[in-house]
Amino acid sequence: MKTEVITAFVNAQKAFRPVIKNAVNPHFKNKYANLSAVIDAVIDALHEQGFALSQHTMPDKDGVKVQTILVHVSGETMSFGELFIPSPKGDAVSFGSALSYARRYSLLTSLGLAPEDDDGARATPKQSAIDENVMADHLANIASATTEDELKKAFTQSYKACESDAKWQKVVIAAKNAKKKELT
Repeated sequence: MKTEVITAFVNAQKAFRPVIKNAVNPHFKNKYANLSAVIDAVIDALHEQGFALSQHTMPDKDGVKVQTILVHVSGETMSFGELFIPSPKGDAVSFGSALSYARRYSLLTSLGLAPEDDDGARATPKQSAIDENVMADHLANIASATTEDELKKAFTQSYKACESDAKWQKVVIAAKNAKKKELT
């Protein structure tokens, strides 16, 4: 593998955003990061470093196999091992669930990610050290973006300013999503 691809991958990892637990499992009542949250945390950094993300599925009578592959603009690829998830019922709903699960965990494992653990945060609430005036300025920058590139830049700066504060991250993500909807 070329040094260029390895360097690009390391630089992409440095720019990955935290994977936010944004969904609740109705059966177990626990929070988890869905596939969309995992992709949102990495896709911009991957693209900035010249990577396209692909996840290949392979048929299996007992479930689903997924392989995460990064394709670099240089033509080199980074291929991560296959992940098998069983689909015990064998019906479409069970298969779809297994596929989503496999894609999510293949991506998390391949890219070295772990969703934020918010259990400790709930047990020991802490005061936010984030300056609300600074965040208001960041939110204003998101709101005033006139192109998707401006929005991306404003969002990246705003998200970094959140300093892993889940409350502010949710506010910034909501502002970005609202502005993105407005721009499209």
